[in-house]
Amino acid sequence: MDKLLLMWASAEKEAAGGSGGMTEYIVHHLHHAQIKVGEGWFWTINIDSVIFKFMMIAVFLALVLGVARRATSGVPGKLQCFIEMVVEVVDGLVKDTFHGKSKLIAPLALTIFMLTFLMNFLDMIPVDALPAAAHASGINYLRVVPTADLNTTVGMALCVFLLIQYMGIKHKGVGGFFSEFLTAPFGPKIAPANLLLRIIEEAVRPVSLSLRLFGNMYAGELIFILIAVMTLGASLSSGATWALGSMQFIAGFIWTAFHVLVITLQAFIFMMLTIVYLSMAAEHH
Repeated sequence: MDKLLLMWASAEKEAAGGSGGMTEYIVHHLHHAQIKVGEGWFWTINIDSVIFKFMMIAVFLALVLGVARRATSGVPGKLQCFIEMVVEVVDGLVKDTFHGKSKLIAPLALTIFMLTFLMNFLDMIPVDALPAAAHASGINYLRVVPTADLNTTVGMALCVFLLIQYMGIKHKGVGGFFSEFLTAPFGPKIAPANLLLRIIEEAVRPVSLSLRLFGNMYAGELIFILIAVMTLGASLSSGATWALGSMQFIAGFIWTAFHVLVITLQAFIFMMLTIVYLSMAAEHH
């Protein structure tokens, strides 16, 4: 699809006398800064997603560890109060959902929510701000939101998938865990049907986790780009430009306000599904 868009953008640029256009602008903003570590597309790394992801990890650790070191039993500051509120909400959700015993689930859920939210929140940065700064530094392409990259969300979902298998084996043992593949939910007499349903169930989990987050964040990023192209190449002396600029401001404000809910909800859903899947893996019944 990217190759088709690039061909379309190239044709549009040639038709416009080399001036580029809307399609080229969109394709440029949806192209990653990449490095190749081998032959083929599999060995191409979207380095911008990796960098921004580790930046958000550093922000998360600095934020949480900084609050923990300065925590006081007296009147807490606003940041400490906010972190404590998030911790209490997540801890309550884990206690209500996960019925096993594990010291891993609550910290894992908090980390997933905070880190996913921080990566999603990068979508609030104006679409041209960081790419323009990168271009001035000699970097031609830059995408800011790691969760709008399918590689990131698939990686997160696969980590959750491996944790699900670990949790199931830990609570049921190797024999008990794998025997469920043949005995649940219809009993051992129709083991092939049980096995087929279990394989589908296990495969759907990482797919649904990764595609849901990726789809919502990719769509949100694309809408911001489409709003930005409303005044692309417009002249300040034109009355139509000022009318479009007003519409652009209103559309941008409305979508930004709505998208704050989207990025928070998507982080919450990813966290909750992780807790639910881990709880299901630990349940003996």
